[in-house]
Amino acid sequence: MPAAAAGPAAVPAQAPSGGSLGVVAGDILVTARRRSESVQKVPLAISVIGGETVTATGAYNVNRLTQLQPSLQFYSTNPRNSAANIRGLGAPFGLTNDGIEQGVGIYVDQVYYSRIAAATFDFLDVDRIEVLRGPQGTLYGKNTTAGAINITTRTPSFTPEGRVELTAGNLGFLQGKASVSGPLVDDKVAIRLGVSATQRDGTIFNVTTGNKVNAQDNLGFRALLLWRASDTLDLTLSGDYNRQNPECCAQIYVRTGATQRPLNRQFNALAAAFNYAPPSTNAFDRLTDLDTDLRARQEIGGASLRAEWDIGPGTLTSVSAWRFWNWDPSNDRDFTGLPITTVSANPSKQRQWTQEFRYASSGQNTVDYVVGAFLFYQKIHTDGLQVQGSAASRFLLAPPAGGCTPASTANACNPAVLNGLTSVNDIDFRNTSAAIFGQLTWRLSDRLRIQPGLRVNYDKKTGSYIATVATGTGSAVLNSDQRGVLAPQTYEPSFSDWNVSGDLTVSYDVADDVLAYATYAKSFKSGGINLSGLPLDASNNPILSAGSVRPEKVDHFEVGLKTQFLDRRATLNLSGYWTEIGDYQATVTNGQLGVLRGYLANADKVRVRGIEADFGFRPTGRLSLFANAAFTDHEYVKFTDAPCPPELAGGTAATAANPASAPGTPGGFSPSNCDISGQWLPGISKWSFSYGGEYNLPARVLGQDGQVYFGADGNYRSKFSSNPSRSAYTDVKGYAITNARIGFRSDDGLNVFGWVRNLFDTDYYELLATQSGNTGLIVGQPGDPRTYGVTLSRRF
Repeated sequence: MPAAAAGPAAVPAQAPSGGSLGVVAGDILVTARRRSESVQKVPLAISVIGGETVTATGAYNVNRLTQLQPSLQFYSTNPRNSAANIRGLGAPFGLTNDGIEQGVGIYVDQVYYSRIAAATFDFLDVDRIEVLRGPQGTLYGKNTTAGAINITTRTPSFTPEGRVELTAGNLGFLQGKASVSGPLVDDKVAIRLGVSATQRDGTIFNVTTGNKVNAQDNLGFRALLLWRASDTLDLTLSGDYNRQNPECCAQIYVRTGATQRPLNRQFNALAAAFNYAPPSTNAFDRLTDLDTDLRARQEIGGASLRAEWDIGPGTLTSVSAWRFWNWDPSNDRDFTGLPITTVSANPSKQRQWTQEFRYASSGQNTVDYVVGAFLFYQKIHTDGLQVQGSAASRFLLAPPAGGCTPASTANACNPAVLNGLTSVNDIDFRNTSAAIFGQLTWRLSDRLRIQPGLRVNYDKKTGSYIATVATGTGSAVLNSDQRGVLAPQTYEPSFSDWNVSGDLTVSYDVADDVLAYATYAKSFKSGGINLSGLPLDASNNPILSAGSVRPEKVDHFEVGLKTQFLDRRATLNLSGYWTEIGDYQATVTNGQLGVLRGYLANADKVRVRGIEADFGFRPTGRLSLFANAAFTDHEYVKFTDAPCPPELAGGTAATAANPASAPGTPGGFSPSNCDISGQWLPGISKWSFSYGGEYNLPARVLGQDGQVYFGADGNYRSKFSSNPSRSAYTDVKGYAITNARIGFRSDDGLNVFGWVRNLFDTDYYELLATQSGNTGLIVGQPGDPRTYGVTLSRRF
């Protein structure tokens, strides 16, 4: 049987609260470098979460995983508009643009998942999750500049086994998971089947529809077939299907703030003109009155074939995969009960094909190596639709100097001008990527190793964007106000480029259980194309030069220390890093083009630097403890044509307030852009911690020998900006969340425990956002309130 085909190396049997977090006693084996090795011997910053920890802590998707991993951030206003960041880097903050790529790669059983929406699904039959921090590209198929989330599911077994897990909680929470595995042909063919289903009521009540929104509704299936074709060749065929269909996703009223718009064009005055008030001005009353149906239906799945063949001095691995994603949304993008934007939906269909070949040397030699090639092809088709309502004219157009009166004939005072204005968008995207990559490990002595890596990459992206706009009467003849709200345009952007990236790591065994390392990486995040519409010139033609964005250029420095002591009962891992990115891809308003429309472009330079610590301690077999910490310093080093924060937006130079009213704004202001050099990047807390532990006592319950245990875990995040340009209105205050559980675990695989998440019912926001049009309305997503329930699981 091929060494690589032996299946994922299991985390040693130990209490779930500690061992599977990768910072406690004993060796935890990982495949982060495409070979099985102890995590303490891998010279990179990596955290490991075992399947048992996923169950014990309720971290059943990437969003929940962030509560265990301080350096991992995940933001989502709906599955399509999601972003996973590591150390604050990975994806632009805001609405997703299909024309660029994520900087954090998600891999499941060595298959690259190009759609970040996959991160919103529940983990299914997971053996372990590895979170790799820092650029990955000389060992992985797809180049990722910020890190990777490497998910390994349980493999088919030739010994019959089964698992079942059932959970019930408040808010109508029901979750069931099950898997079975066993031989179909002794020692030749084995199968594994898994299923997962989750339902939960929404946490926000819509007074308009009477429904609870922001619900959960997940269903997933996975099947794997392992064929040991010979003593040297293993073939694994896998397939999965996952579906979500919740009533989701609402952002609700949080507050208002003054902008540079005239007072009669700010939210409070506009709402008063319609005798409108939100159902509550306290977001933690969890009320909304959205008048557009909410839907976040998506399907994702695919099939893969992995071949692992021992040949010559190493193992040849081939991973062939096809995946699909179907997205069918409905959103309320004005965030109110007023008919401003009555339809906002971008249903999409994506198909991707990947092929990866790798050859890795076996055993431990003076020189070990991994070389590989990767091919990726993706196509996406989106049918966008946006329809304005009867309140749009008043909200989006400038009224006459005297305001709207019964005698006014201005467009802003005439609901018919924008009512029914419709944009139908036909968007196509093709993405081709090819790479060869490799990494050597040269052992200069028993303790000193040099590890160079190299990657040559080619990317080509082409697209087509056609926006057809008609008035409410069906006419294609638009006036300037209508064109300013929804602009018809057609363009075909493209991008292609070669790049060479690499890394160099030097590692040294200071002692048997002390590893020191230093790394430099030069990496590139592929350039992209704008597929959300371009700004128009004075003749209302798209500015084609804005159709593409340049690649990000990453310089990354890192040092680290991995230690175990007290007879390996304690582990302390430290890392420090400094990352600079030139041509950072961001959502901007580019004043150099003389227009106000936001779109994707490049910021000159950003910097992120920090220190991380992972500590685990198992003083006895009864007690395990862990604590993880991250300090992150971050800023736009140079970003002179950024979108203005809301308090500086919507006016003219003559009416602009002092730029100092936005936190940390050292630069100047113009009607079309702001210089935010020196400001925070969005979504990054300066301080972040996770912590927890578990204590158990021997017990016999209902004739079953085992352990009674108590566990607790928590996390803290300091204040962070929730806007691409930092605003006093959209800073999210720091918060701490505490979770607890108590249960009984039998020696023969039964586990029953009660749990509470957000034990102290802390009010906090996952993110904040602004209403388009600079009205000053701030909306947000409140985090989950206190939840509680019971989980029963059994291994057979």
